[in-house]
Amino acid sequence: MFDQRFAALRALVLVGVLVGDLLLVHRPSGVRDWGLAAAGLALCAVAGRWAFGALLTLSGLLVAAHALGSDIVPALKVLAAVTLFELAVREYGRRPVAGATVLALAVAVNRLADLPGELPSVLYKMGIVAGLPLLMGAYVRVTRDAARTARAHAEQEEARAGQRLLAARAVERTAIARELHDLVAHHVSSMVLRVGIARHVIPATVDARVTEVFDDLHSSGSEALADLRRLVSVLRDPDSVAGAGTASALVTPGALPVALESVLEGSRRTGLAVTAAVDPALARLDAVRGLAVLRLAQEGLANAAKHAGPGTRAELTVRVADDDAVHLTLQDDGAGRPRPSAPGPSGHGLIGMRERVDLFGGRLDAGPTPRGWRLTAALPAPPASVRLPEQTP
Repeated sequence: MFDQRFAALRALVLVGVLVGDLLLVHRPSGVRDWGLAAAGLALCAVAGRWAFGALLTLSGLLVAAHALGSDIVPALKVLAAVTLFELAVREYGRRPVAGATVLALAVAVNRLADLPGELPSVLYKMGIVAGLPLLMGAYVRVTRDAARTARAHAEQEEARAGQRLLAARAVERTAIARELHDLVAHHVSSMVLRVGIARHVIPATVDARVTEVFDDLHSSGSEALADLRRLVSVLRDPDSVAGAGTASALVTPGALPVALESVLEGSRRTGLAVTAAVDPALARLDAVRGLAVLRLAQEGLANAAKHAGPGTRAELTVRVADDDAVHLTLQDDGAGRPRPSAPGPSGHGLIGMRERVDLFGGRLDAGPTPRGWRLTAALPAPPASVRLPEQTP
């Protein structure tokens, strides 16, 4: 498309220059001059495809026009110089030099009567008509090739930088997976095992509430261990789990409402009084945003249980807007009570939630309200070019 527009612009400029020269400067008076002018213009027009042949023909036409005493010799010189310039821009090697030599000889032939007395003048004109377009064309060609080489080098460097980044991320994921497996998963597995043993060791006559707590601990620990194992697998090889990466490994298509209900039940077991209003359209959400919604609800409810304590009422609302954006709101009734920090290092839950939302270009707000604590998040719809098919329940 660009080459076609350039060719059309070139032809328009050439026609304008030649017509202006013929009408305003040299003003040919006969059919012969107009014919020579039309022939020169036609040759220059086809120079886009056959620059070398057009230049040789124009050089011959220049000699013929001078021999016939035509007034359009200067215009033909301009057309020949333009054709030589295009040849020098397009090609390397002998052809541009040969074309420039032929054009210079044509200029010299037309000035044979002035030799040897006007030799400096003739040489100067040969240099202007033939040498200057050759040098300018070569300069443009070298500059263009240098720019192309620089772009190719930059693309290669960018590709290599991307490969180095991917390699570094792979190493980092492997290190994290190793630590998760050797430390976190090991301790969680040990705790699950100990709770399981305790369930069988403690007499059945013990208060049923204690047994219920042990059952809940064993179930939650087993789920956490399974999630850890899946996460380790994803970190080691993102494409190895279910063939579709992290999202499909942790949230199956259409299972988001069920996964949210499981999170709510787990929160209720910690002492939170949780109510929820979940849009049924959430079941058709793409897996990537579905995972984000699940993790936001999970982390938000965990923070409420951690900081506000048992007996806190929490209300979760998740809806899908008409523009396919997802809006999540979590409000607890801490009634303005201070949210004490847990002992040990401060957590990264809120930071992680904000980073997760930022990946989608969304917005997350969290902070105290007169009623307690409020968390809101908005996940916009993915662009049409990358939008995934809707999942069916």
